[in-house]
Amino acid sequence: MRCVDSKLWDELAQCFIQEATTTYGERCSHAGLEGIMDFLRKHNPPEVITMHQVHQPEIDLTGTDTAKATWALEDYVISLKGDWSHRGTAFYYDEYVKVDGEWKTKHTGYKRVFSERWTRSEVKRLRLTENMHALPKGD
Repeated sequence: MRCVDSKLWDELAQCFIQEATTTYGERCSHAGLEGIMDFLRKHNPPEVITMHQVHQPEIDLTGTDTAKATWALEDYVISLKGDWSHRGTAFYYDEYVKVDGEWKTKHTGYKRVFSERWTRSEVKRLRLTENMHALPKGD
């Protein structure tokens, strides 16, 4: 989640196997590392600020080199260009494999508990005061 929110795409890619798959909700799924990373980069440009936190891992070792996990997710998204924000929760359902002694993600995906969205400019006195992806003033 740190890599997603910090937009560290090369570091994030190292967490997956080449044949990885994703399923985000009912409408969005991807197969293959390249497709997954293309999706994440496209939907998380610098003007989209994200916060993803996962909690309460339930990890089951299913073999010597395989595991499954369930994580509780809380996420918050700010779209500066789109003037909207999103807040939601979900449960991630992951599968992992050990490759050359390192655990990698084989599949990740979630099912939403709830999701809400609003127009930021309609919220009186709402101001973004920090943004790690903003260009320094004068650039």
